[in-house]
Amino acid sequence: MESTPIAISSEALPVTAPGSKRIHFMGCDIDSMTREDTLQQVLAWCQEEGAPPRTLITLNAALLMMMKSNPELAQACNAGDIIVADGMPIVWSTRLLGTPLVDRVAGVDLMQKLLEEGSQQGISVYFLGAKQEVIDTLLAICKERYPGLKIAGARNGYFGESDYDAVIAEIAASKPDILFIGMPTPFKELWGEKHREALGAKVIFGVGGSFDVIGGYVQRAPLWMQNIGMEWFWRLLMEPRKMWKRYLVTNSQFLLTLAGELISKRLLRR
Repeated sequence: MESTPIAISSEALPVTAPGSKRIHFMGCDIDSMTREDTLQQVLAWCQEEGAPPRTLITLNAALLMMMKSNPELAQACNAGDIIVADGMPIVWSTRLLGTPLVDRVAGVDLMQKLLEEGSQQGISVYFLGAKQEVIDTLLAICKERYPGLKIAGARNGYFGESDYDAVIAEIAASKPDILFIGMPTPFKELWGEKHREALGAKVIFGVGGSFDVIGGYVQRAPLWMQNIGMEWFWRLLMEPRKMWKRYLVTNSQFLLTLAGELISKRLLRR
């Protein structure tokens, strides 16, 4: 897949999910929602007809730091209709700053629940991203585990800018309730926001490497490591060459930014 800059319209405005409390943290708005709250809101959007397309953003420390140096990415993320914390470091940091989020909403967990509930409700989905073998495995798993799920379509993530129109037209023709974009950051956020109207999906959800996890190509961290916020370390151990910069560099930047926020907050109290 070719990486090219994607312009984001300044007219895109976020729509806060009903029932959520939105806080501002390190330059980004985040919804304080549980996974169940998020799940039910997305399922409700899937039942709407004629409503504007929605986008769902799952935020971690690495994405937050990328937003600080990429204004287009920051705009795309802040335009999300739901923006949740996909990382315990963010949840803990909001508690330190006195604006606590109620929970972490991991993207891969939410995707699996949407597939499960979508099977019961007959929701249609389109999978975009990953290698073809991963897509094939994912489709086979969905047919076996989620027989009531409607597969609107699927396409691997190996395409360039010259293919955008054809890819968008294919997705729009399938009219999925949910478009899962299994592509890396910042492409999934920028591309999903740039083309949200043209894609014809009710909900656009960038899920990163979740296709590989659900397909069994990437092993997820043990639950105890997830619960103590060390899932990033597991990923680093599994794919050190790919992940070292993302986690070691951006995590350091995140801690420095958090320290600055804490110092500023204490100074304001004086």
